[in-house]
Amino acid sequence: MPVKQLTVFLENQTGRLAEVARILRDADINLQGFSTTEARDYGILRLVVSDTDTARQKLKEAGFTTHIAEAICIKVEDRPGGLYKILDILANAKINIDYVYVIAGTKLVLSVSDIPKTESILRENNVVICD
Repeated sequence: MPVKQLTVFLENQTGRLAEVARILRDADINLQGFSTTEARDYGILRLVVSDTDTARQKLKEAGFTTHIAEAICIKVEDRPGGLYKILDILANAKINIDYVYVIAGTKLVLSVSDIPKTESILRENNVVICD
């Protein structure tokens, strides 16, 4: 089952990331994982949170530009080659990964164009999909 991922566009200014964290804290929303990327003038913050819709609403109220997308969260074996196993399965199935990031130590969030197909391939190969 896909997870909802919240993307927040941030001006490259001191304190903007802390402001997002404060808004989530004040709304009692648990931050389960995140990734940041940056360009010269802005950053992209991708979040997996306990309540995506409320988080988006609170951030929009504070003036942040946001987007919700679906992604896949999978469990990776915590051993050498654990990541390779997943990437090899997807490469052999011709699944392109747009981006990937780690949350909670051994969980990966994958952005792919065809979530149902990718989930099916992963399940066929005994990869655990997160709840």
